[in-house]
Amino acid sequence: MNGQGLLIQALVYLTAGVVSVPIAKRIGLGSVLGYLIAGVIVGPFLLDLVGEPADVMKFAEFGVVILLFLIGLEVRPALLWRMRTAIFGLGGGQMAGTTLAMAAAGLALGLDWRTALAAGAVLALSSTAIVLANLEEKGLRQGTLGEAVFGVLLFQDLAVIPLFALLPLLAVTAPVHEAAAAAGHGASLLDAMGLPGWAKALAILGAVAAVIGGGRYLVRPVFRFIAQARLREIFTATALLLVVAVAALMQTVGLSPALGAFLAGVVLAESEFRRELETDIEPFRGLLLGLFFITVGAGLDFSVIARQPALLIALVIGMMVLKAVAMFGVGALFRMPRREAGATAVSLAQGGEFAFVLLGFTVAAGVIDPDLSKLLSAVVALSMAFTPLAFLAYEKLVLSREAGPGAEPEHIPYDEGEPEVIVAGFGRFGQIAARLLIANDFNVVTLDSSIEQIELLRAFGRKVHYGDASRMDLLRTAGAEKARLLIVAIDDKDKAVELVEAAKLAFPNLTILSRAWDRRHAYDLLAHGADDVERESFEGSLAMGKRALMRLGFSERRAVGAAAAFRKLDRKLFETLAPAYGQEENYVLASRDSTETMERLLNAEMRRVGAEEEVNDELPFPARRVEKDRQPV
Repeated sequence: MNGQGLLIQALVYLTAGVVSVPIAKRIGLGSVLGYLIAGVIVGPFLLDLVGEPADVMKFAEFGVVILLFLIGLEVRPALLWRMRTAIFGLGGGQMAGTTLAMAAAGLALGLDWRTALAAGAVLALSSTAIVLANLEEKGLRQGTLGEAVFGVLLFQDLAVIPLFALLPLLAVTAPVHEAAAAAGHGASLLDAMGLPGWAKALAILGAVAAVIGGGRYLVRPVFRFIAQARLREIFTATALLLVVAVAALMQTVGLSPALGAFLAGVVLAESEFRRELETDIEPFRGLLLGLFFITVGAGLDFSVIARQPALLIALVIGMMVLKAVAMFGVGALFRMPRREAGATAVSLAQGGEFAFVLLGFTVAAGVIDPDLSKLLSAVVALSMAFTPLAFLAYEKLVLSREAGPGAEPEHIPYDEGEPEVIVAGFGRFGQIAARLLIANDFNVVTLDSSIEQIELLRAFGRKVHYGDASRMDLLRTAGAEKARLLIVAIDDKDKAVELVEAAKLAFPNLTILSRAWDRRHAYDLLAHGADDVERESFEGSLAMGKRALMRLGFSERRAVGAAAAFRKLDRKLFETLAPAYGQEENYVLASRDSTETMERLLNAEMRRVGAEEEVNDELPFPARRVEKDRQPV
């Protein structure tokens, strides 16, 4: 495909997406179905504007690679342990139950048991891209439903690795390495080199070990080095380079590039760069996944549909019903609420992206006949198109109804829980506020842009994420849309004001508390949307003054009273001067008058407190002597 042809195809695909997706969302069909419809319209069987979809599909599949990398970033040991029931219970049950159900249906239709079992395993997989995009769009990705669906999808993604190893054992005919090479899977550079089986196995293990070891000991220092340059575009380029490099390595040894990206994401899941990586790569994922869905729609073989429409529709409906029933049964076995079990079953009823990959692989391995593979590919593609409609119907008929009195409340979501507080800046100021909140069991996400500070804090066991909190996309990734508080504690006066203003516009329901350098900075922050401010040195200086009074002979009660009176009067002065801020001459005059008034009031308050202590005889002897010496003769 030449450069001009690529530009024309890009124009067609982007135009189709831009026009169809907003219309589809407007009428309630969702973006995924909009992309699929756009692909059908511009595809070879209608307008025929795209030429060969296979050319673009190779590029669009990179969206699936990026999706798996982002999913891997969410998979941390603590998450796997907490979600062990959803992943290994629901996921394992779904995979086993659906595979057996589909294999039984294949046997009933006259397939060889090996072919039926292979087809069942391939069709048991669901579309991670479609399901997560659909749930995200409906606002259902968190909670019981989101956790169950994510657990099953994660198990399916993990199960693809052994499927590549086990499916060739079900070969009915001799493997066709040429076909595998054409598909880009199975036959790899290792096959071309003619290496024996044990050498291939060692090469594959070496590649996996390189990804794990490199991610743990090489990639993180590289990201630290890039972060110190403070160039966002280079950090984004490095993130994409990582994904491309791992995908290329996995493809070289004959493994799925998407699985390699997933493994790389898992390795980096506990790193301080997780939030920044998610934020930088997310736009590429959305764009490329949209392109992927369009190419799936454009790649539908309507000639197969035209030849056997009744059979194809029956197979699609039968597959979706069997998968939904199997998943619902597994959900009931694990005592999921009926509504959530039904929603999970409907969500996972379609075929998955990896089905296209595995079908090509099984044809090359002599497991599934090429004609059957084409038919199953059409079934998978149509099931993808039907899933948003099926879920929309379930949503209207079931989920829109009020839950009964016995319904179980949704529990903690799968990703760390929804943050209640985001602390932007984890230096000497932000640490104190964050530690106080964490000690009182609030879920706090902390962000800092200084890699040196993060390394130091992580050495002491503090969990801090790398990222520039002034980026609204990063705040959104950190959970700002559902958080209750944003504490701005960054060490840059101008950027703090910009962050407060942008955050207030982007997240109007978010309460913003900000660190201020001085009184003028505090006024700026309040004017730009901060709900409350704290001058960074005020309380420390006040505490020092209180201790100085005690060292000079005041009782603790009198020193605390003096500090409290000063704090109260200063706050009143701060509020009094607020209207005059911005009018320099008026502000100076008002400040001078108010300061003099404050000093008179403060002196009067101190005399009152001192008089009370004289009456109560609570002052120690040195303090009483000082007070007596101060009285006029």
